[in-house]
Amino acid sequence: MTTALEARKVAQQLAGHLHGISCEADKNILWVDRESLFSVAQLLKTLPGLEFDYLNNLTAVDRFDYFEVVYHLSSVKHNHSLVLKTKCFGRDNPSVPSVFSLWRGADYQEREVYDLLGVTFSGHPNLKRILLWDGFDGHPLRRDYL
Repeated sequence: MTTALEARKVAQQLAGHLHGISCEADKNILWVDRESLFSVAQLLKTLPGLEFDYLNNLTAVDRFDYFEVVYHLSSVKHNHSLVLKTKCFGRDNPSVPSVFSLWRGADYQEREVYDLLGVTFSGHPNLKRILLWDGFDGHPLRRDYL
């Protein structure tokens, strides 16, 4: 059984490696700024003792004022997991950095979030619709979609 790491302890481990980058944590969730997301994810993947080498799930939630992008990460080596989240403000062109270069499993999951919610992932090599056709108007999982 995978052990869920306490996000506060993970934030303390990251503190010495993050220069000028702030991350907040409650008991189960590590929150990072959208601009810092890729740097923090890269540290989570490579830092000895953490080594989150598997992206279980990537999704997003429309909170109307902002989009919450959620990453469920696991370490096969250490048998532990963590939830990483970021907030993406603005409804016109919400964007977060792609983690495809870190975890190849992010490919279709980022495309799905783009297709259904309209969140773009900067740096994604093939960001296009995956479930709906190219001419489809809008993003059907947005709260303001009619």
